[in-house]
Amino acid sequence: MGLKAGIVGLPNVGKSTLFNAVSSSAKAQASNYRFCTIEPNTGLVDVPDERLQKLSELVVPERIVPTQIEIVDIAGLVKGASKGEGLGNKFLANIREVDAIVHVIRCFEDENILRDEGAINPVSDKEIIDTELQLKDLESVEKKLQRTEKMLRTGDAKTKAEYEVLKKCFEHLEKGKNIRELGLSKEDKTAIADLFLLTDKPVLYVANVDEASMHTGNAYSQALQKSVEGEDAQVVVMNNSIEAQIAEMDSAEDRQLFMEEYKMKEPALNKLITSSYKLLNLLTYFTAGVQEVRAWTIHEGWKAPQAASVIHTDFEKGFIKAEVIAYNDFVQYGSEAACRDNGRLRIEGKEYLVKDGDVMHFRFNV
Repeated sequence: MGLKAGIVGLPNVGKSTLFNAVSSSAKAQASNYRFCTIEPNTGLVDVPDERLQKLSELVVPERIVPTQIEIVDIAGLVKGASKGEGLGNKFLANIREVDAIVHVIRCFEDENILRDEGAINPVSDKEIIDTELQLKDLESVEKKLQRTEKMLRTGDAKTKAEYEVLKKCFEHLEKGKNIRELGLSKEDKTAIADLFLLTDKPVLYVANVDEASMHTGNAYSQALQKSVEGEDAQVVVMNNSIEAQIAEMDSAEDRQLFMEEYKMKEPALNKLITSSYKLLNLLTYFTAGVQEVRAWTIHEGWKAPQAASVIHTDFEKGFIKAEVIAYNDFVQYGSEAACRDNGRLRIEGKEYLVKDGDVMHFRFNV
């Protein structure tokens, strides 16, 4: 599944430093000047999952394949971006293409790092980005609203329903609120699906703090957390520079020693990546054999045939049954054969809702 999370924020808040830390396939230039990232850099990030390693220890496969998310480093937005300021239209278009937003906000003092927005104020910084995204969405909704209004005279019930949803969105955006807070139903969202609204995307906030605050947070990160309480959003507190240093180390032993020095059990990046994954309502199921143990990404609520399709479309077309073992059962009994012998291997049909951690094997016929 091609899943993307885009890193956004004002200039010089630590976006490219964070990207360098999380990306396993690309490195962005992290420089102390505006627009150092002109084209969006992209990189594939492995999603940390202890279950994958545990299954591999039991099966001893030839290779291990984790699931991944594509991370896009989008250049810094500025006030006025919705009107084209600072290459704004191009950058807003890049945000439109991602599935979720990772919003990096500066929560530290450093007179050596340029800042045009005045004193450090994470809440104000968040509002600047929010406003630009809302204004762009307002423009998109207004255009479609005008087109739909002209079609109302036909008396079509579907057009009328679509008009009402668009009107509701327009009024909500005019109040300076994000579409994701509106609580639209699945049916309502069909009216705006073609607009790919920026403020409808799920958001994870990264409070980039100073080294002294990486475990506890500070007044800035606390203010940010308080400001997003009504958004059903998560705030991850981390020091992007420290995370980038950990990621650059080739030796696992060096990384462990470095983390021990900073009293870290694991990189904060792990929480960031797994939180981004969950933000998209994604689940993981596994296939486990001597050739490979692999993690597969699906959406919450998918049934067995849909889950099979991420391996190959033929698996869904010719789906017959799925052999399913719960992860905990696989670990307890130690192998597929032992699970089968102890009645822990189930045969499920087309209506089975796949659960997070299921170990699966599909029977199909093309």
